[in-house]
Amino acid sequence: MVQFHATTIVAVRRSADDICIGGDGQVTMGETTIMKHGAKKVRKIYKNSVVTGFAGSVSDAFSLTEKFEEKLEEHSGNLRRAAVALAQLWRSDKAARNLDALMIAADKESMLVISGTGEVIEPDEDFVAIGSGGNYAYAAATALFKHTDMTAEEIVREALKIASEICVYTNSNISVEKL
Repeated sequence: MVQFHATTIVAVRRSADDICIGGDGQVTMGETTIMKHGAKKVRKIYKNSVVTGFAGSVSDAFSLTEKFEEKLEEHSGNLRRAAVALAQLWRSDKAARNLDALMIAADKESMLVISGTGEVIEPDEDFVAIGSGGNYAYAAATALFKHTDMTAEEIVREALKIASEICVYTNSNISVEKL
């Protein structure tokens, strides 16, 4: 089975008015082939009040985004309740259980990592990173967040740039969404 590797996603919250999520654009097939340079893996959803980013299979990410939007509608935009409902669906639904992705979702109050194993995790810090280059981007975001006055968007862009210089599954074609 050919596996698609890809993606580094970083989210940073400096304040309720300074929230940003970004991702690189690379989609890699197998160990050696870059299939796409400019994939967009971050989006605003639910009346532009929630930003999301996915690491994992692109088609699975689209399916999960649709399901997450449905859960946000069901729960009147309550991010935490919608995230728990999505995680429960993801874990229990026979078709959804096979979807291979991780998601970061943020609104003005919360930032969450949602996994297919049913976890909904609120990071200890006001930043988080997932995906192939997630550890590199997280290390960069940690230093930038704690030791500079950079905005959320500046930290996201720089952390992704640093990850792209280290991780072969991450490129510097960066897209961002802000709340």
